[in-house]
Amino acid sequence: MSDYVIDASSIIYGWDNYPIVQFPGLWDWIARQIEAENLIIPSVALEEVIENSPECGKWLNDQDIAKIVAQNAILQDAMRMKHLLGIANDDYHPKGVGENDLIIIACAKFCGRPLISDESRQKLPDLAKKRKIPAVCAMPEVTVRCINFLDYLKQSEVIFR
Repeated sequence: MSDYVIDASSIIYGWDNYPIVQFPGLWDWIARQIEAENLIIPSVALEEVIENSPECGKWLNDQDIAKIVAQNAILQDAMRMKHLLGIANDDYHPKGVGENDLIIIACAKFCGRPLISDESRQKLPDLAKKRKIPAVCAMPEVTVRCINFLDYLKQSEVIFR
């Protein structure tokens, strides 16, 4: 099993679709991944989790999940991606990535880890700034492996009982 960075979309997807009361084995395993720092989260993603799913955010904090703080090198790489997408100032497209998304991708790249994101996969849009996280990760200038929560579970090959 590899080490991963997780996005807010994926941990919230897991929390909502695999309730801890019905899938305790899954959440015990995720807790062990967090404890071993095989699963870490960018600080900006954790803030999104806390805002959108407070119970999930509390659970992550209770597990003492390792947080990636966006230091200068990460912020510079996020800015580089922003320019690659043709985003000027704060002119983000509503159908594309936002500032936090670029920081999250840059965090995964900085750590040399794949990113788990449940943002929708898309056919490449006509306008680069309409790209979502998986499409940005796939850009040759970015190259961050991106999988969704279900693929993460499948690749683990763990059998949850």
